[in-house]
Amino acid sequence: MDALIIGGGDDIGTEHYNSDVHEKVKSDPARDQLEIAWIEHALRENIPLLGICRGAQLINVVLGGSLHLDIRKQRRRTYNRPGLLPTKQVFLQPDSTLAWLCHRTKLRVNSLHHQAIDRVGDDLHIVARDLDGFTQAVESDSGRPIIGVQWHPEYLFYLPAQFALFRWLMRAQR
Repeated sequence: MDALIIGGGDDIGTEHYNSDVHEKVKSDPARDQLEIAWIEHALRENIPLLGICRGAQLINVVLGGSLHLDIRKQRRRTYNRPGLLPTKQVFLQPDSTLAWLCHRTKLRVNSLHHQAIDRVGDDLHIVARDLDGFTQAVESDSGRPIIGVQWHPEYLFYLPAQFALFRWLMRAQR
């Protein structure tokens, strides 16, 4: 494996981040276990990791972080309408790898999620937030090749700033 993308999908089982295990989430336990093993392997071998939506959340959970179970009721300034079109604004930290890759500090992105990173995992820091302050992207603190984004750049590959994430992954694996 030269690089790893963990994509979007069902919620992550609450047992993986010490949340209320009785809380109802739509999870896929077999997928959780498989992708956790892949992420652990990538971390051990320093394989570049790109987490997309659920993937960013799962990388965070594997590194000891936690999630908001449902952010929809906490939204004040961002619409809850899920969609593939870039309708939501996110603000990138100017000194982040993500801002450097995208050549900007503000992006319009899509949104398909109702969960988000709450407590950030070890070796990660927040590099993008939305108008409500929810985490939209994380990177490694130590310079390891790890980026996690809450949106779906695979649906926005026609935008240079989004395609840049996949170029980064290909360059990082060399």
